[in-house]
Amino acid sequence: MFAVYTNRRAHYEYELLDRFEAGVSLTGSEVKSIRAGGVDFRDAFARLQNGNLELEGLYIPEYTQATYNNHTPRRTRRLLMNRLEIEKIRRSLTQKGLTLVPTKMYLKGGRFKIELALGRGKNLHDKRRAESEKQARREIREA
Repeated sequence: MFAVYTNRRAHYEYELLDRFEAGVSLTGSEVKSIRAGGVDFRDAFARLQNGNLELEGLYIPEYTQATYNNHTPRRTRRLLMNRLEIEKIRRSLTQKGLTLVPTKMYLKGGRFKIELALGRGKNLHDKRRAESEKQARREIREA
């Protein structure tokens, strides 16, 4: 059974605004490695370059049973989206302080999809407030 991979750090570091779904251009060994269990979002971000969306920094470990055709773990991967959606993202990214962050990776209809979110970086006091609210909800739930 395939699990949904989530970028929990994104929810902590960014205030997430709009969300988009994009396909990912993967090689065979990457697909097998993801199915075997292993994706790390730690340094991942999406970038708009030459009218295309590219995902950078996503770590997919090498597949151990692959031959010489194995992939590079942190290679740049192309994201597949509709031109109108890409244009909407481009207009949004011109605003100061917004970035495109991957939040989830999941399987849909036999293909891997990435959920991207426009995010605005949180300040330290925002992170502290979110952490205290989370702690309060936890205490209420346990009581």
